[in-house]
Amino acid sequence: MHYVIVGNGVAGTRAAMTIRQRHEPQQARITLISDESPYFFSRTALMYAYMDQLRRRDLEPYEREVYDRQQIERIEAQVVDLDAESKKLTLDDGRVITFDRCLLAVGAGPRMIDFQGLDDVEDGLVHFVSLQDLDTCERLTWSTDHAVVVGGGLIGVELVECFRHHGLQVTFLVREPYYWPAAFAEEEGQMISEHIRSHGVDLCHETQLASIETDSRGRVSAVVTEDDEQIQCQMLGIAIGVVPRVNWLRDVATPPAIGAGLRVNRAFETSLPGVYGAGDCIEIELDPKKEPLHEPIWYAARRHGELAARSMLDDDISYEPPIFYNSSKFFDIEYTTVGEVQDLPAGTNTLYRRKPDAAVSQRIVVDGDNCVLGFSMLGSRWDHTVLTRWIKENRSLDFVRRNLPDAQFDVEFGRVDLDSFNEEMRTL
Repeated sequence: MHYVIVGNGVAGTRAAMTIRQRHEPQQARITLISDESPYFFSRTALMYAYMDQLRRRDLEPYEREVYDRQQIERIEAQVVDLDAESKKLTLDDGRVITFDRCLLAVGAGPRMIDFQGLDDVEDGLVHFVSLQDLDTCERLTWSTDHAVVVGGGLIGVELVECFRHHGLQVTFLVREPYYWPAAFAEEEGQMISEHIRSHGVDLCHETQLASIETDSRGRVSAVVTEDDEQIQCQMLGIAIGVVPRVNWLRDVATPPAIGAGLRVNRAFETSLPGVYGAGDCIEIELDPKKEPLHEPIWYAARRHGELAARSMLDDDISYEPPIFYNSSKFFDIEYTTVGEVQDLPAGTNTLYRRKPDAAVSQRIVVDGDNCVLGFSMLGSRWDHTVLTRWIKENRSLDFVRRNLPDAQFDVEFGRVDLDSFNEEMRTL
């Protein structure tokens, strides 16, 4: 049996390792194909390489010898055609790879808008989702004094932090009235905005990019906002989200069903026999009456990869999305979110409290019966497994408040004094 996996990110690599755990090389041949990097690397650690805290090799979770030891074949190439009827893939160098079962784990790429002047840009515009983006950023940094970043999500603030690490002046354009309304209520969003500004960043809310200007060589030289403000810069970072890398699949010999992403069912099967999908590129059809689920975060991609592999191995898989969890950092502020904290129904209550004179806050969301639904925790580390268990167990707000120290994960870094918070109940 030949398993071919297109994409060696966390979803694809996890799938390959899962298959190998079940079958010895004489039972299963495994091939990983990628046009980005010969080895799986941690995309979430790109910023630490850019800030000189990690070497490129340190981004790779596995020793390179693991692939040979596990007899996982690696091919550096781009897949340009898929023929599910004849079970073959065509590569950009003309090679044809046959398969018994194929996993498409091709990830997502940066979202772009056709800004005025974009066609004239030859250099200076950067994204921050691939190793090639890292190469471009490193090449341009030495000749840059001022950078502009557009987009107020996780990737945007990572790029801002990297630029500041290298001593660049940074203007951060965010169209929303406070930082990241998709994840934060106004209190937390404003707190993060204050913290970003405290690091010398010119953060401009309710500001959008209108056009890009270039010099005689085609390098970015300035941007103009919709308020007609011109900002001189030599680098422009666009971080306005990601989109599944699936457009190429629309023109292959046997196109799979595609919406905004590659459509799969609960078993990670596409509309093509023997072809599966996983990771940031897929949309999971959970309910025909609802929009398909897109989960473009690292934790979900890892989970998808393992489950898709098991489905390819004929396990009975029916995906049920787990309680949502994510974590990150905003410069020095730790962030953990678990469960439901946004777009909540009427009657939902929240306990919000912020530590006086510190960028530390907690939001605990409860339903009408006072059972906990979600957590949004900033400024300290939390064990998401404990918070998740409390949601599953329908624990009350009183229980959570009494036992909250049990979920703290930052003992060696200094525990936050929970008793010193200001508290008030709010209705969302």
